[in-house]
Amino acid sequence: MESISELSLLASIGVLSLICQWFAWRIRIPSILPLLICGLVMGPVLGLLDPDVLFGDLLFPLVSLAVAIILFEGSLTLDFKQIQGHGAMVRNLVSIGMITTFVIVSLATHFIMNLSWELSALFGALVVVTGPTVIMPMLRSIKPTAKLANILRWEGIIIDPIGALLAVLVYEFIISSRDMALAHALQAFGVTLFIGFGLGWVAAKLLILTLSRNWLPHYLQNPATLTFMLGVYALSNVLQHESGLLTVTIMGMIMANSRKLNMDGILEFKESLSVLLISGLFIILAARLDTSEFVTLGIPMMILLGFILFIARPVSVILSAFKLELNWREILLLSWIAPRGIVAAAVSALFALKLETAGWQGADILVPMVFMVIITTVVLQSLSAKFLARLLGLQEPPAQGFLIFGANNTARAIAKALLEQDIKIRIADTNWENLSQARMEGLPVYFGNPTSEHAGNHLDLSGIGRLLVLSPYKQLNPLVSMHFLDWFGKGKVYGLGHENDVRASHQSSGSYAETLGLFGEGMSYSKLASLKSKDAQVKKTQLTENFSFEQYLEQYGPRALPLFAIDESQYCHVFNQQKNLQPKSNWTIISLISPESANKESQEQKT
Repeated sequence: MESISELSLLASIGVLSLICQWFAWRIRIPSILPLLICGLVMGPVLGLLDPDVLFGDLLFPLVSLAVAIILFEGSLTLDFKQIQGHGAMVRNLVSIGMITTFVIVSLATHFIMNLSWELSALFGALVVVTGPTVIMPMLRSIKPTAKLANILRWEGIIIDPIGALLAVLVYEFIISSRDMALAHALQAFGVTLFIGFGLGWVAAKLLILTLSRNWLPHYLQNPATLTFMLGVYALSNVLQHESGLLTVTIMGMIMANSRKLNMDGILEFKESLSVLLISGLFIILAARLDTSEFVTLGIPMMILLGFILFIARPVSVILSAFKLELNWREILLLSWIAPRGIVAAAVSALFALKLETAGWQGADILVPMVFMVIITTVVLQSLSAKFLARLLGLQEPPAQGFLIFGANNTARAIAKALLEQDIKIRIADTNWENLSQARMEGLPVYFGNPTSEHAGNHLDLSGIGRLLVLSPYKQLNPLVSMHFLDWFGKGKVYGLGHENDVRASHQSSGSYAETLGLFGEGMSYSKLASLKSKDAQVKKTQLTENFSFEQYLEQYGPRALPLFAIDESQYCHVFNQQKNLQPKSNWTIISLISPESANKESQEQKT
């Protein structure tokens, strides 16, 4: 009976983590909140889940391995070119801003909470990280201007591994200095750095060589990467106590910046793994919390939270924005939005466990302190940031631009025509050849599946609120459409059918049936591509009082396939089978115009 109970508890952690992730996605909040509530309810509130009893002696190694995977997968996203490629403000926030926050929080923690310098520094390092898992849902709700959204998004993505590295370095120094003179402490810390950086570099280079030369079959590359990383983590800890986290973090960073390695498959694999791993781990960590510990933190913790919210973050933003073109309203909003995330919680729990085992007095207080910071920043800023952005006039106007799924010849021609009319567009495709051609033509692009977690963090949708599905991918089109039906809403997703079954593909699921049929009844991707292959051109025409839309249709006849109509307010209407558009004077019509020769051939075939 006991084994059944344990099995049920293990299964329930996975099921509940999935439900929490779905619920967060459904109501568009950071998943960390329902995961935290679920863990607290299962653990200290109802007493159903006690991780120490359930896992026993395995709890510590399991958490260690899970945190190693989290740090490794986070460091795999740190391409150093991104730091330079997203503006001086992002670069300053992840360097000057991070160090400023670390110093201010460490000092405040020592004097307010009366913790040792070592634990205060570790807490300061743990709470510098924001992270994309909490910042992205908030940005979708707040909808700040494109400039601020870009800064906040890339700060969260880049500071995730850098902040984790800072926390690991502080922790390694604390462990190295335990009951040692300064000289011996520095020596031990130096050995840890040498092992971490040296072994991390060697392991990364070996793995890069193995993967780039295809010494492993494709189906083994992802699991081999994971198991090899775990082996390196264990080996590093054998060579130098507690150096493993530093080693795998360095290993991931070197792999992320290798030009010999295609990271797409590895990153896609780690997305699926990290969602399950982080979700389950967070429920386990929350279930271990003692709610009475939050009460014992008392007034000093409230004062420390005030320092973090109203002093550390604003000072770091002000210093980072020095001599940059940011006004006071933008600085104020950036100063308010800095939610802490899952990485801080996971790493703090592991470090607290290790420090408690090593006999550090007061280490047990780190976890509730970090959780208090997470709860306060996520809840308070989620509830107030949207109002503040609106009050400061820093919200984006209603997004009217288009995400175009498909970078084929026809889609590129349509995208260029929209861009020429100052309509914001972005092309996404999984075909690198087509996408590279679009990039050469000066079109803004995203390479990859737009429904992936990577796209959720990296795909810039500022000013974009509608989707055009112009790809030939019969399997992927419904998935993309359903994803953005939820994101953009009904009436904002337009799709083409397929030859001989124009609407059948739309009926493959209830949600896909809600997409609006592009460019009129009976239009499929193959028909559209066929017109383009026969030298049809995308052209624009200005309507006037003397040249109405009816006259336009009479002039071109069946040669014209109207695509878009841009009204006097520059709103772009889409011709579709559900809406009978009646363009007026001073509107601009964008159509696909077939050459006269093609029209004659068509008439001859009919006769």
